[in-house]
Amino acid sequence: MNHNANAPTTPAVTMIGIEKSYGGVQALRGVNLTIQPGTIHALVGENGAGKSTLLKILQGVVTPTAGSIAIFGEPMMTISPENSRRLGIEMIFQELSLIPTLSVAQNIFLKREPRRFGMLVDERRENDLAAAIIGELNLAVDPHTPVSDLSPGQAQLTEIAKAISQKARILILDEPTSSLSAQEVDTLFGMLRKLTSAGAAIIYVSHRMTEIMTIADDITILRDGQNVTSGKVADFTLDLIVQHMVGKRVTGFEYRPHPVDRTGPPALAVRDLSGPRGKPDRISFDVHKGEVVGIAGLMGAGRSEMARVLFGVDAKTAGTIELEGRRLEFRSPSDAIGAGIVLIPESRHDEGLVVEHSVGHNLGLPQIERLAKGPFIDRRKESELTFDLIARLRIKTQSAENRVRNLSGGNQQKIVIAKWLATAPRVVILDEPTAGVDIGSKAEIVDLIRNIAAEGKSVIVISSEPAELLATSDRILVLSNGRLAREIDREEIDGWATAVGNETQSALIRTELGLQVAIQKASQNVH
Repeated sequence: MNHNANAPTTPAVTMIGIEKSYGGVQALRGVNLTIQPGTIHALVGENGAGKSTLLKILQGVVTPTAGSIAIFGEPMMTISPENSRRLGIEMIFQELSLIPTLSVAQNIFLKREPRRFGMLVDERRENDLAAAIIGELNLAVDPHTPVSDLSPGQAQLTEIAKAISQKARILILDEPTSSLSAQEVDTLFGMLRKLTSAGAAIIYVSHRMTEIMTIADDITILRDGQNVTSGKVADFTLDLIVQHMVGKRVTGFEYRPHPVDRTGPPALAVRDLSGPRGKPDRISFDVHKGEVVGIAGLMGAGRSEMARVLFGVDAKTAGTIELEGRRLEFRSPSDAIGAGIVLIPESRHDEGLVVEHSVGHNLGLPQIERLAKGPFIDRRKESELTFDLIARLRIKTQSAENRVRNLSGGNQQKIVIAKWLATAPRVVILDEPTAGVDIGSKAEIVDLIRNIAAEGKSVIVISSEPAELLATSDRILVLSNGRLAREIDREEIDGWATAVGNETQSALIRTELGLQVAIQKASQNVH
């Protein structure tokens, strides 16, 4: 990592004893945060640990209840977005602020356009200045291009270029790689190293622990609104970081070999499957009993579209689906459920839950017919089913009557999984099963996926998280533009962990990087 040897010794950010209360709820309890110039500082913690509140205070959006802040030694006397910006603080959110109809250059210099004669926008100079910034950051984007024509990753990098153009001395990045390809992540990391070499301070928020181990110099870990520890990233292992975040030792992110009988016919056989709008496009693959097949690919690869066709949400346009030797034809998801195929959807709020209803009601929804007693619901049966599922999946709720919206993201996701497991499916498809859940819940869901396979079910896991795919999958299929680009077996994956040439990185990081490179290369080879 690059450091500026001549950087001043005064910290870029000094936050001391920061407290914040919302009514009777204490969001932050005496938090301290020190960020040195010329460094990338990771701020980590589970959902609800206080990261967002702390950064909103630094950004001037939220006023602390107590505590003091200094930026490069200057006390922050006024808490406001304008003052934070004046002090050189910029934050890049997951939800981009770019205007799609304007060009890259117009977005970068919005409200700061170079002018001729003090009046007219000097478009040539605007484009030249934008091109210089883009070139300095090695960002492969034409400044004339409308933002609407950019890929999600290019748009994210353009947002960062915009902040850099505003001479940010402190740049806060919130999950900056969520929509980036492996190549774009490399570009981003190069941009950040250039900034730190010039003395800027970067606060890096991400749930992708291997990225933090790769890019960050320092780390601060929060839990329950309090500091747990801070230090050099080099002094921490991945397991130790997770343990500090959760408050207990968490295991489960290493792949655990288990027997899969591939000598007989597959449980699920998909042949030349095509769907609406060319996604999927003539895909063929098998899944055996007790096997977990991971589905990887860049954004727009057609992973979710394939799941929708397999579950009968979208009608297939060609090909066949066979389950245990029987050809299936779906007119709707209810046909798929009846055949033994279930889908845990990507958006649990929109497609998986009725958040205003109780835990018990949500768990019983797919079982309405079985729970019916004439025109009414057999409450005794519903109660037995509910308590069995709550115990089996360790769902944390005060009672079955608790509204789902009151639960954490991890427990909400467990409810979605539980309600479909209650239907005794033979094939379970999980689309982004740990999206928006904290690291402790991720580990529990990874274990749950393993347990589903151990029961003899066939499992398909669609995920943008390399760690999740590598921890659960017996094989990984890479999709690109709706087509099957390649298959990766465990032998190849194990080879990445032991590859020669990058021994300074842990086996887990090497394996994740290996998968990211494989996805990128496979996607480039499919047209």
